[in-house]
Amino acid sequence: MRPLAIIGVLLFVPMCAHAQGPKPCEELKTEIAAKLDAKGVTSYTLEIVAKDKEAEGKVVGTCEGGTKKIMYRRGATPPETPAKETSKP
Repeated sequence: MRPLAIIGVLLFVPMCAHAQGPKPCEELKTEIAAKLDAKGVTSYTLEIVAKDKEAEGKVVGTCEGGTKKIMYRRGATPPETPAKETSKP
């Protein structure tokens, strides 16, 4: 009876992993950005690139079945908002 239970568990585990499927890149990028923001990280960029493309930064995730990767780069400045002009009397 015990070997039958072990075989059942071994067959069930791969089925659960396969059911999840590949994750879309934009969804994963959003999740990573939310985690970084929650940790208080500022001034960074996340970029989706092809798996075989050389890019500057650190790989923080893979998506779409491993065909693309998400690169993290520190120190990039966020888009600037136009400065408000003060009126002089």
